[in-house]
Amino acid sequence: MDAVLSQDGLLQAAGAVLRANDLGHMMKAGPALYPHQWSWDAAFIAIGLAQLDVSRAITELRTVLAAQWSTGMLPHIVFSDQTDYFPGPEAWRTADAPARPAGIQTSGICQPPVHAIAVRSLLDTARRAGGAAQAEAEEFVRESIGRLASWHDWLSGSRVLDPHGLVEIHHGWESGMDNSPRFDSCYAAVHPRVHYDLPRTDLQHADASERPTDTEYQRYLWLVNQLADVHFDDALAARTVDFRCGDVFLTAVLALAADDLAVLADDLGDRERAEAERARADTCRAAVAASLDPDTGLCRDYDLRAQAWIRSETIAGFSLLICGGPDALVTQQRRLLLGERWMGHRSLRFPLPPSVTPESPDYRPRTYWRGPVWPIMNWLLAHAALLRGDRTLADALRGPGLEQLAADGHFAEYYQPATGEPLGSPQQSWTAMAAIDWLCDPRWTVP
Repeated sequence: MDAVLSQDGLLQAAGAVLRANDLGHMMKAGPALYPHQWSWDAAFIAIGLAQLDVSRAITELRTVLAAQWSTGMLPHIVFSDQTDYFPGPEAWRTADAPARPAGIQTSGICQPPVHAIAVRSLLDTARRAGGAAQAEAEEFVRESIGRLASWHDWLSGSRVLDPHGLVEIHHGWESGMDNSPRFDSCYAAVHPRVHYDLPRTDLQHADASERPTDTEYQRYLWLVNQLADVHFDDALAARTVDFRCGDVFLTAVLALAADDLAVLADDLGDRERAEAERARADTCRAAVAASLDPDTGLCRDYDLRAQAWIRSETIAGFSLLICGGPDALVTQQRRLLLGERWMGHRSLRFPLPPSVTPESPDYRPRTYWRGPVWPIMNWLLAHAALLRGDRTLADALRGPGLEQLAADGHFAEYYQPATGEPLGSPQQSWTAMAAIDWLCDPRWTVP
């Protein structure tokens, strides 16, 4: 094992990760496994980038927003000119989609809407710096607020068909948690009628035990083609695609983002937009709270094809700790997260939440979203706790989170919970961002 990095060493190493992954106008999510710009990665990355260079962080977000579809959707991938990735632009067939942006190659689905969260954080960082950085950030807020509102409108309009008020996704990739057990029942109903050639370029950069299986990828590609066949039209997709799920985590993120967009709108004196975003946040929070499983205390997704709640013990179950809600329910979830089934589990090297509880039969500690610890989720849960004024929980996530990253210095995509082994993509940009923000933003250490 590498020597444990000091905080200064960790910060320097994290900055080096971002410099190495920088393509100028976009940041690669990872150096080899992810050679393009992923939507929610880029938003998170901009939070850390702003601590180092406000102008570069704005460029990152501008690239994401420039790829917005005319519907308001922000696509989950904006492709660079690097070709060693599957499925690339040709597999998505978005050239025939009327809503796609001209001259920009993108995928045809979305990811969680963390972008307004990033813009508000960037603005706060720039205002602490003052001067030219503050002026540039304030101008960027004026420039971007309409696009962010359109993005939220699309999610709340075209994608809230679930009678429970959850935002609907048409592919597990839209959740950001691709192969999570959350979606096993939804994927079980997906039966590809075509066998696809799978280059699996991902397996050139990560061990197969850490990645989704070929069977899962056949389903993934079948759904991509179902969506492409209807030109990614949301109304048609809802009637034809085999995968329809009300996503509780994405809904919680939208609530948090809508709160932040309301703050930005207030800052610009746009009271009407601020009120609309606060109403959106309240509606989303109510849907998240209503999803709570009375037996497990976890929030649930909803399978719209089967018309059934999905019971799974994954980190998405703590969605109320992301968006907030009734005090009693938030307290209940907080106690559960800190308890023996999650952060207090006896098997963990660091007291950090795995993506699936080790007590679940679905737990696979090396496999993507089926067990490993994800630093970006630790950051998001800590960020949300700090917003609620829960510094104790924020510190409980930040402290061990920094220890985990300093212990190996790889800035891995995810980690084996029991051993701390780095897994997936090394030198992952959003993992570096978590270290940078935790170490640089005074809100983490100044009451």
